[in-house]
Amino acid sequence: MTIQIKTQEEIQLMRRAGVIVGETLALLRESVKVGMSTIELDVIAEEHIRKSGAIPSFKGYYGFPCSICVSINDEVVHGIPGERMIQDGDVVSIDCGAILNGWHGDAAFTIGVGSMAPEDVALIEDCRKSLWAGIGAARIGGHVSDIGHAVERSIVASEKARKVRYGILEEYTGHGIGTEMHQDPHVPNFGKAGRGTKLVLGLALAVEPMITRGTHRMRTLEDEWTVVSTDGSRGAHWEETFTLRPDGTPWALTSLDGGESELKA
Repeated sequence: MTIQIKTQEEIQLMRRAGVIVGETLALLRESVKVGMSTIELDVIAEEHIRKSGAIPSFKGYYGFPCSICVSINDEVVHGIPGERMIQDGDVVSIDCGAILNGWHGDAAFTIGVGSMAPEDVALIEDCRKSLWAGIGAARIGGHVSDIGHAVERSIVASEKARKVRYGILEEYTGHGIGTEMHQDPHVPNFGKAGRGTKLVLGLALAVEPMITRGTHRMRTLEDEWTVVSTDGSRGAHWEETFTLRPDGTPWALTSLDGGESELKA
């Protein structure tokens, strides 16, 4: 697959898809609660995406049966919604994509439900911080590896501050995005800066750090989708689709405020 460079008009179309994703995730954040099934979240998401004039990116993608991924606790990514009930203290990751007029948006968040263990609260927050550190490191003329380097540095700083050890997933990465959900280049969440594809105007990327409270090693369940940690440790997953403005600063296309508040911080 080749790297797709968009015009500024095409980026505006991607922003419209991104806003629908951002709205859907905001709705899901408000909706998720103890005692509801994960398929209920999927119904809420699909209804909002279609009502907004878009199509769920995930549904039917290589046979995936639902409109969102809902991953709980040691399920780090690609969990299939179903009859499973959300329990008090669960760590819930929700990933969503939408297509509008042929253009994709893709984003995810992790939330703690009910009474949360402090270490799970920290896991969620440290993963979120690493996402924005990665996006904030991107500049026109830089390189894709600058993003992963900043993600990794943020996670390592959190580890030192909290005296913990996180596992950074290696085989699951961010990616280019545009008229397909997954495009080149890959965007790893670790590595040295100054390497790989050059960051240029019109390149759109989905950055998505995934970490656990234990190992970085994963296995896929028999459903051929759900990815779990091999040691049963809980995970977190955050994602935004972003691009660079003509002035060289990042613009989060799936964030309702464009990422302004997070990037200022």
